[in-house]
Amino acid sequence: MRGIAPIRSRRGPHRRRPAKLHGDKGYDYADLRRRLRGRGITPRIARRGIESSDRLGRHRWVVERTVSWLSGCRRLHRRYERKPEHFLAFAGIAATPICHRRLAK
Repeated sequence: MRGIAPIRSRRGPHRRRPAKLHGDKGYDYADLRRRLRGRGITPRIARRGIESSDRLGRHRWVVERTVSWLSGCRRLHRRYERKPEHFLAFAGIAATPICHRRLAK
């Protein structure tokens, strides 16, 4: 959570952290919920054995779809690059045609 960059907005005060965190049942830990609340972040995590994770599906779908599009690039899928700077550069190059296709629709 410390690595999240400050959120920029056009109106209102600038926020330093997200207001909510969405997660599936794999992140259902009391310690994690307590730490998030201590930082002022509302956890939206489905509880194991109580809630269904269907309500979080619309948020997860966007992330999983984008990751699957990026995994179609062989260099990113196998992680050939050792330096993180190179990996991020190739991720940016791979994201360019994906964004172009989405904007062309």
